[in-house]
Amino acid sequence: MDMINHWETELDILKTIISKTALVETNKWGGCVYVFDNKNIVGIGGFKNFFSLWFFNGAYLKDDKKHLINANEGVTKSLRQWRFTSKEEIIKEEILAYIQEAIENEKEGKIIKPKKTKETIAVPDILQKELDNDLLLNNAFSNFAPYKQKEFIEYIETAKREETKLSRIEKIKPLILDNIGLNDKYR
Repeated sequence: MDMINHWETELDILKTIISKTALVETNKWGGCVYVFDNKNIVGIGGFKNFFSLWFFNGAYLKDDKKHLINANEGVTKSLRQWRFTSKEEIIKEEILAYIQEAIENEKEGKIIKPKKTKETIAVPDILQKELDNDLLLNNAFSNFAPYKQKEFIEYIETAKREETKLSRIEKIKPLILDNIGLNDKYR
């Protein structure tokens, strides 16, 4: 049995409740998501053992009734889920209160922005020797974005024999000096 159809009636009830708010229904990631000013507020979905509402910035909700859980502890920063196992658990007034609070939080700009992590890339010794011996090459390589540096490094590291690694370094030197990424021609 299809998980979505398994909870079709219950999800329709949630949709009816949400339709009474200022949220606009959209379809994202293959599911039903409701937005306010093009910002994700709440989504609904059916799973094997439950159906749920999830609040994209649910960490900011007061949750006085203790309905919300972090479905992926340690990974999910702001998403919170409200799980149901039967339509009898759906309490319209409580759902509307949570949604209204989520909308107000969005208006106030209460969101958790993902942190960008600066990736450190280990340059293999064989390449580092070449960079140390050629200041121009070193500067050109340093000017590449980390993901492009990583592409060059992986190209070298995937070779099994040292001769092949050295051959690949010779092939990429002109690219580096001309500020051309390894995979730029595919972009």
